[in-house]
Amino acid sequence: MTCIAVVTTVGSRTEAQTLARTLVERELAACAHISEVESFYHWQGKVQNEVEYRVIFKTVAERYADLEEAIRALHSYELPAIYAWPLEPVYEPYARWIEAHSAGR
Repeated sequence: MTCIAVVTTVGSRTEAQTLARTLVERELAACAHISEVESFYHWQGKVQNEVEYRVIFKTVAERYADLEEAIRALHSYELPAIYAWPLEPVYEPYARWIEAHSAGR
């Protein structure tokens, strides 16, 4: 299985924590990391500058569609950023742990 990191950003620490806890509890991801970031982006005809919270989920590629669907259902943004990249190479025992805890419920 291919381990991946799935990333999204949200507008508050509380929303980030809710997403992280909910999706890890559902075993759509083995873990989630939250960090505060400063974002610049185009939205509604203006360049916006906001503090956001990036959430990185560790999971397997086979769970991406389910994880994306869950993020979309819980996300407050009209157009959330949701994307992934492969984790490679990955320390094999860690990869097995990700796989074991991303089975989903």
